[in-house]
Amino acid sequence: MISSSDSENSMISTTAATKRLARAIAVSDGEFSLLLACCNSVKNQQQILNLLTEFSSTGIQEILLSPDAQTLYTTITTTIGTTQPEALMVRGLESVVEINQLISSANLMRNEFRKQFHFPLILWVNDEILRKLVWLAPDLKDWAACTIRFDALSNQLMESEQQAISA
Repeated sequence: MISSSDSENSMISTTAATKRLARAIAVSDGEFSLLLACCNSVKNQQQILNLLTEFSSTGIQEILLSPDAQTLYTTITTTIGTTQPEALMVRGLESVVEINQLISSANLMRNEFRKQFHFPLILWVNDEILRKLVWLAPDLKDWAACTIRFDALSNQLMESEQQAISA
């Protein structure tokens, strides 16, 4: 059972992580940087995005990947055309059917990201996608300035509850 203090701690943690993400976006102004935002709940992602607009004055364009997306680089370049947004947020990686192929191709195209994109690129990932990035795209993952976790507290609570149940 989650108490109100756990809920408050979770909100404080989410707010702090959102502020870190807003700062990382601001620091990258006009330069390519890869930021990973890790959240296991799509519903919470939307709430965090709403909060992010309060903390960031940067115009953030958003792309929602379709399940049939094949490559990240081509999808982005097709969507943004010749414009360079202030920041670009990519969501929907967890819904991509051929996610291993998409991640592997992103790793191969990593130099093009840096050459062509003059803005921070924020990838929303969950724990599974983050593991796949580490395994399938280690070079791209190493470029990530940071991985900002939004539900670490709730993960810790679930783990402690599971440990209590199995004890």
